[in-house]
Amino acid sequence: MGSGKVTDWQGKNVTVAGLGVSGIPAAKVLHGLGAKVTVVNDGDDARAREQAAGLQELGVTVRLGDGATLPEGTELIVTAPGWKPDKPLFTAAAAAGVPVWGDVELAWRLRGPDAAPWLCVTGTNGKTTTTQMLASILKAAGLRTAAVGNIGVSLLDAVLGEERYDVLAVELSSYQLHWAPSLRAHSATVLNLAPDHLDWHGSMDAYAKDKGRVYEGNRVACVYNVADKATEDLVREADVEEGCRAVGFTLGAPGPSQLGVVDGILVDRAFVENRQKNAQELAEVSDVNPPAPHNIANALAAAALARAFGVPAKAVRDGLRAFTPDAHRIAHVADLDGVAYVDDSKATNTHAAEASLAAYESIVWIAGGLAKGATFDELVTRSAKRLRGVVLIGADRALIREALARHAPEVPVVDLERTDTGAMLAAVQEARGLAAEGDTVLLAPACASMDMFVNYNQRGDAFAQAVRELGA
Repeated sequence: MGSGKVTDWQGKNVTVAGLGVSGIPAAKVLHGLGAKVTVVNDGDDARAREQAAGLQELGVTVRLGDGATLPEGTELIVTAPGWKPDKPLFTAAAAAGVPVWGDVELAWRLRGPDAAPWLCVTGTNGKTTTTQMLASILKAAGLRTAAVGNIGVSLLDAVLGEERYDVLAVELSSYQLHWAPSLRAHSATVLNLAPDHLDWHGSMDAYAKDKGRVYEGNRVACVYNVADKATEDLVREADVEEGCRAVGFTLGAPGPSQLGVVDGILVDRAFVENRQKNAQELAEVSDVNPPAPHNIANALAAAALARAFGVPAKAVRDGLRAFTPDAHRIAHVADLDGVAYVDDSKATNTHAAEASLAAYESIVWIAGGLAKGATFDELVTRSAKRLRGVVLIGADRALIREALARHAPEVPVVDLERTDTGAMLAAVQEARGLAAEGDTVLLAPACASMDMFVNYNQRGDAFAQAVRELGA
């Protein structure tokens, strides 16, 4: 199952695990290459039947409601990234000696001989923003590029489509990396590591190991977070190509082979002549939108990957200036009576919420939702001094309330039991009552949204709408 020329695929029995955003394109691509494709899927609902019908018209076999059994004669499984490694299908595949690839692995194997190099971004938080910043910087340098992978354009489309790219900015999740054993990036970064998706990976060690796969075989630079030693440890453990360098990013003054911040300027001491003495100014902190500490770290990581690819300093500045973050990422909604209202609904875990809280001095915090097994003691301890008040919503709010009682008992807390559509307006009204001029009312839930909302976007929209109603 080597390079992916058509001759390699003709008549090969390939099982695609899962319909959906990665399974359907993979099935179509493999069928087009001449493989005999069988799709297996756990679900058998109306949507799955509709998707199956489209594939069956092409001549693809689809088995709905049976994702556990290995189809006879299977020579390769291509899986959707979300399928857990302990599923019976994969146990059967291991016993039969059948390899398992993800959609990222398939895309990697199907690249042409003159394919665009990949600059890869992973980490617990900040992946999408960093990847988009990187693409913006590469475009500012006049390069043909796209933000692909876990966001935007599918990797299979990017690799097999008509458009020719000079370089790709690739966001990768831990799930995708788990199923991508032969991926070898030009340069890559692990932005940070905090407990997340442990139900899928089984342990923090397994999660970190899958994130660390992004460094395997890097050619030019392994970019790590100086403030997060675990990311540097992953670089040390990686087997990279000779001449590949470890490059750190820091919010402090950079040492040699690092990017950092000096007097409000983003500075490069990694990709310059004589790193011991010289530094290159890249941009001002004010060029980063928004200039919150964790977002400056994202900008430095993106700059490091772009510089590893040979991008000039001016393109870093121009790319950062041109970048606009996605909705619900520390988005300023409005100022009412001298109080700022900020939507960071995307902060769906404690690590992201802590970064968000660190961006403001005096905060009325709106938090809560589905905890996904998280604990909140560390988050509350580190953020307590910034909290003027807290409004709690959602199914697991008691976990946050108990952590506040333990570590910030003096902070006033409003506990909202409501889960109806008016709950967010009530939360914002309560927050307004707790806030004083100069404060920030911050929605940074530290929890998933699905107990009360369809997704974090809808939760953020509800917050913004409530703020607008208050201002009317």
